[in-house]
Amino acid sequence: MQLSVIITTYNSPEWLEKVLWGFEAQSYREFEVIIADDGSGEPTHALIETMKATVSYPIQHVWHEDIGFRKCTILNKAIEASQTDYLVFTDGDCIPRKDFLQVHASRREKGHFLSGGYFMLPMSISREITKENILSQDCFRLSWLKAKGLPASFKNSKISVKGGLAEFMNAITPTKATWNGHNVSGWKADILAVNGYDERMRYGALDRELGERLMNKGIKGIQIRYSAICIHLDHSRGYKNTKDINFNKGIRKTTAEEKRTWTDFGIERTHRFPNDPVEQPA
Repeated sequence: MQLSVIITTYNSPEWLEKVLWGFEAQSYREFEVIIADDGSGEPTHALIETMKATVSYPIQHVWHEDIGFRKCTILNKAIEASQTDYLVFTDGDCIPRKDFLQVHASRREKGHFLSGGYFMLPMSISREITKENILSQDCFRLSWLKAKGLPASFKNSKISVKGGLAEFMNAITPTKATWNGHNVSGWKADILAVNGYDERMRYGALDRELGERLMNKGIKGIQIRYSAICIHLDHSRGYKNTKDINFNKGIRKTTAEEKRTWTDFGIERTHRFPNDPVEQPA
């Protein structure tokens, strides 16, 4: 294996199944999947067991008890469980195009991380996508998406451009290369060198903060948003709130102002923080 793919999930087995079929369709085959599960219930566990016996790639299920939003904690556990030196991160609502991992594998470069994006779908189309649509790659064809009701938009070019045109778009896009948890990859050694994700972080740009520490350490981002394509399935965000977003902004502000390259609240935990949840022993 050359890549470890870390997929976050929480109680969304229908969407997670579609994502796992997306990895079955990959042209690049030297990878493992690690599902970073922030406390999902039995339906997700049952799905993963079924998929383990069905798909052609190995799956690890890294789970902890549901005692609140702890996405960064389960991500750190998944990083520790990974068995390769290069890690690709995505979410359990993002279906990868068949060349997704080939792009990440071929473009990886020492001293850098790769920064991709996603193509957002409405709920109506998200629900319609089937295993067959994923394996045939119909769900990545604009003609198919438009037939299902996708409105015309300049943003549709993100899913349709390829080859040299995709590279040109990567070069001219004003969007900066940042650490985006839905589509990003980097060297495990670099991630460990900044101590992984800050486990104080709640919902709201929690991924970006890790990337900002990497950049403070001299690790540069490479833009691949028009080359490494995934489609984002729609869902509600009941966990989103202003308090948590502002809390995260405060941590990111400190990281920027002090040019921090390390968090004391990551994989190597040297500090605890107020109201830090503690799992009960099994």
